[in-house]
Amino acid sequence: QVQLVESGGGLVQAGGSLILSCTVSRSIYFNKMGWYRQAPVKQRELVATIRPGDYTNYADDVKGRFTLSRDGAKNAFDLQMTDLKPEDTGVYYCNLVAWGGSDEYWGQGTQVTVSS
Repeated sequence: QVQLVESGGGLVQAGGSLILSCTVSRSIYFNKMGWYRQAPVKQRELVATIRPGDYTNYADDVKGRFTLSRDGAKNAFDLQMTDLKPEDTGVYYCNLVAWGGSDEYWGQGTQVTVSS
């Protein structure tokens, strides 16, 4: 069984920065890793994903502000968030889709709150 553990959420003022980290419990071949977020009364939405070869994809509203990277040696991937805005507020979940696509894993979520 694979577990994802997130860290790094918190409260920050608009314009500030945070780094979210997701640690994977064991080395695993992956199809896709990424971060999603869910704001109150909204559906969960994609923030950023990374695929083998470090191909990244970002939601339009975070492009240029967020950077997703992975550290294979640590079985971890980070989301660096800069120039945060109140609309970035939500619970952020890390996600991993195993190679082959049949298994998908989620972290427990970490709260990010951006005050204006």
